[in-house]
Parts: sequence; C-alpha cells; structure tokens
Amino acid sequence: MEDVLERGAEGARFDAEDWYAARIGAVRFVDCVFTDVDLTEAVTLGTTFEGCTFNTCRFNASTHRATAFVGCDLRGTSFFTATLDGCKLTGSVFYDCTLRPLTVLGGAWSSVTMRGARLAGVDLTGVDLRDADLSRSDLTDAVLRGARMDGATVRECVLTRSDLRGAGLDRVDLTSATLDRTRVDLQAAVLIAELNGAVVDLEE
Repeated sequence: MEDVLERGAEGARFDAEDWYAARIGAVRFVDCVFTDVDLTEAVTLGTTFEGCTFNTCRFNASTHRATAFVGCDLRGTSFFTATLDGCKLTGSVFYDCTLRPLTVLGGAWSSVTMRGARLAGVDLTGVDLRDADLSRSDLTDAVLRGARMDGATVRECVLTRSDLRGAGLDRVDLTSATLDRTRVDLQAAVLIAELNGAVVDLEE
C-alpha cells in the first residue's frame, strides 16, 4: 500500500483495502476503481483523482487540501465530517453519497452532478458551482453567499432558509425551486420576481 500512496496508480483496482489515516501527497490516480476502501481520517495534499470510480468508500473525518476529484463517479460513498479545502470536483458525479456534515473551504465544483444530494446546513460560501446539477437537492439552511452558480440546475431544489446573497445566478431557473424564507440580495430578488412574471420598476 505504501508504494501506491507514494507513486499513485493508473487503471488499478482497490477492493476492501484499509487506508485508514493514510497520508497521500501530490500523486495521481487515473481511471482507478476503489470499492469499499476505508479512507477514514485520511489526509490528501494536492492529490489528483482523475476519471476514478468510488463505490461505497469511506472518507469519514478525512481532510483534503488542494485535492482534485476530476470526472470521478462516486456512489454510496461517505464524506461524514470530512473537510474539503480548496478542492476541485469538476465534472464529478455524486450518487447517494453522505455529504453532511461537511466542511467546505472554497473550491471549484463546476459541472458537478449532485442530484438529490442532502446538503442541508452545509456552508458553500464562495464555491464555484457554475453549471452544476443540483436537481432535487436539499439545501435547507445552506450558505451559498458569493457562490458562482451561473448556469446551475436547481430544478425542485429545496432552498428553504438558505443564504443566496451575493451568489451569481445568471441563467439559473429558480421557478421550480422551493424558496421559503430564502435570503437574497436585491439582484436576486429582481430575478425571482421577473421569473414569476413581475415587471420590476426600480424608478420612483
């Protein structure tokens, strides 16, 4: 295992391996398949996972700094109490994953797919979510202040009590999202009003 953690791998399969508390540096895993791998309390620093598949893996209490999960497929994988610090998740798909509680410190999540994800209460301040698919996701009490959400899909997304102030919402259709006590700035308020057929006149 230590050799793999130090050199990375391409096209490899890892089944039911114990990588508990492993430390992984700036190595690359390309087109690898991880199944039932235990990465609880693991630390990754500048690691790249490209085109990898994660099936029912455990990243519980793990910490990832400047790590990239690019074009990855994650299914039934748990990130319970994990920390993602400046991570890149571009083009990755999360299906039936545990994503809360989760600590997120910035990062590039453009074109990520998180349909039906439970992200209630997660702080996504400043995260790049352009063209992300958040359909049917639960973002109750989530913080999206300053997030770049341009082009994101939020069909049937629950945004109850979430904070969208300062978020980029260009090309975002909020008409089917649940907006109940959602906090928005003036620009977003105008957008929501116009989407519901209002003619907004800010002149006196």
